[in-house]
Amino acid sequence: MKKTILVLVLILGLFSANAQDGIEKGTFLVEANTGNEMIGSTGFYFSSIDGNTSYNLGLDGGYFVMENLALKAGLGFRGFNPDLGESVSAFAYRLGAKYYIANQFPVTIDLTGASGDAAERNGEAPLWLGLGGGYAWFITERISIEPGLRYNVSLNEDFSDEGIFQFNIGFALYF
Repeated sequence: MKKTILVLVLILGLFSANAQDGIEKGTFLVEANTGNEMIGSTGFYFSSIDGNTSYNLGLDGGYFVMENLALKAGLGFRGFNPDLGESVSAFAYRLGAKYYIANQFPVTIDLTGASGDAAERNGEAPLWLGLGGGYAWFITERISIEPGLRYNVSLNEDFSDEGIFQFNIGFALYF
């Protein structure tokens, strides 16, 4: 029982951590997120199974045009090296906005796409509308850890008619 109470107190402490008073207009944002194997990701991802290696490297950046609202852009690179020795790659891009509700709950909306060898399927490239939400845990005044959920709706039915659900952990710097 004591362990249960201790765990509850720790969880409540995380959610009541000191939040920013609001991220001010004129602040820059740089963030890195974990990703998945989704084509068009601007996050970090690595997988190697049976000689097939795929990876993704990317960053997002933004500028706060008003308190708690940032306009963002991101770039990513995806590589895939199958055991056949043939490498393919794709570049990803993202444009969107991020708003912090009550200074601690980021919500995002963005458009993500990709181009390159690994991106095209039947001559079509992916295009996604991403919607996300999470929690910003400010470990310092200028650094936050942001776990969140994201859903990507395919806007190109010729590429895919399925959406992709993601769990991400982001790391953001504010300056």
